Amino acid sequence: MQFLWPQNLWLLLALPLLVGLYVLLMRRKKKMAVRYASLTFVKEAMGRGQQVRRHIPPALFLLSMVALVLAAARPVAVVTLPSNQQTIILAMDVSGSMRATDVQPNRLVAAQNAAKAFINELPRTVKVGIVAFAGSAQVAQLPTTNREDLVTAIDRFQLQRATATGNAIVISLATLFPDQGIDLESMQSGRERQRGLSLDTEKKPKKEFQPIAPGSYPSAAIIMLTDGQRTTGVDPLDAAKMAAERGVRVYTVGIGTVDGETIGFEGWSMRVRLDEDTLKQIANKTSAEYFYAGTAQDLRKVYEALSSKLTVEKKETEISALFAMAAACLALLSAGLSLVWFNRIL
Repeated sequence: MQFLWPQNLWLLLALPLLVGLYVLLMRRKKKMAVRYASLTFVKEAMGRGQQVRRHIPPALFLLSMVALVLAAARPVAVVTLPSNQQTIILAMDVSGSMRATDVQPNRLVAAQNAAKAFINELPRTVKVGIVAFAGSAQVAQLPTTNREDLVTAIDRFQLQRATATGNAIVISLATLFPDQGIDLESMQSGRERQRGLSLDTEKKPKKEFQPIAPGSYPSAAIIMLTDGQRTTGVDPLDAAKMAAERGVRVYTVGIGTVDGETIGFEGWSMRVRLDEDTLKQIANKTSAEYFYAGTAQDLRKVYEALSSKLTVEKKETEISALFAMAAACLALLSAGLSLVWFNRIL
């Protein structure tokens, strides 16, 4: 725990003075008690419990003063709070290799089931968008809080050839930031590779783009699931750089064969290999994480972990209010006990 105003902690030095003042008052009361005919008689009348009890309210009051001084020093701690995440884009691979049955019943169905379970676990206030990608990428469902529309979009997936992981990230960013002029076609043609901005700036002037720190945009995140390596489209690391410059985290999920194998379907075959290195780099560039799911159960666990990460977050927060509330409670308890036991405040 740290303090924003640590100089206020010097006030704690006043606490020994309060203790000393209390001891002085107790001694003065003891001297007054000597006037009674028998001090022993007074002690017996009070009882040992009564003697201990009279020190409890002042002790609680002293603790309230400690809490109040700590609150004045503005303590800061890392605490777990509900996330400000408002929009999540699920970018899901629908390339032909997702037919493979190494993940039961097959990769696509396992991914669909896990994604639907993930959506149902999210708070209803979180918007979710769906991007499907293979040789190209397209928005299957714009961000919405309607869970039925999202499930319908996931169930409509159609398998295609090739894998364009970079395109998936760019389209996801274009969905999150529709006013930034992110143009996939411009990037693919090589006219504006660095950030994918549209070249219509002469007709429609746009504000100059200002990059922010990776992972610093709290209102959105992208989750990309794929079982292969990029075979076409934008370089995924260039796309990851775009996401990093906008502060958007891209969580990557790898499913399928890491070493690579040839999978055949309906008279044609294809070589598939999960490019874990690139997926890890994408996650690292955007201050996110990479997950590997070798089975349907693993995939469900990955989405459960992502759900918990995206609905709560740990961040440095000032907790002065907690100490101030503790001080108030201790002071009220001290006064209340004193009134009940001795019919006076302290």
